[in-house]
Amino acid sequence: MSTKLLVVALALTAIASASARPDGPPPPPPYGPPPSYKEPGMPFEFAYAVKDDYTGNDFDHAENSDGKITSGSYRVVLPDGRTQKVTFSADHHNGYVAQVEYEGDAQYPAPAPSYPAPAPPAYPPPPPPPTYA
Repeated sequence: MSTKLLVVALALTAIASASARPDGPPPPPPYGPPPSYKEPGMPFEFAYAVKDDYTGNDFDHAENSDGKITSGSYRVVLPDGRTQKVTFSADHHNGYVAQVEYEGDAQYPAPAPSYPAPAPPAYPPPPPPPTYA
């Protein structure tokens, strides 16, 4: 009998403590806005080039920066046969400024099917419709 009373008392205590609500609005979140850091620019310089006659890949890219102004150029052979050359500069005042030039004339070969036309199907003639006498 005493164990039943103990269980009932514990259940009532659990119910009473679980139903208690805090008064007032919730506390503010424990975090604030992320810190902002003014990071100085890092000078760099790089370049690469690819010329592969087997696949037809032909492009290059060169870029350098003094930490404030980034400038460079890149070149690529387009699918229509022209060469596109881009010379650019970028900074925090003017943004990205590019000069684009094209060399050569665009060539568009006549489209040709990549596979032959299918042969007409060789189906047997349909059976004659049924007749009723």
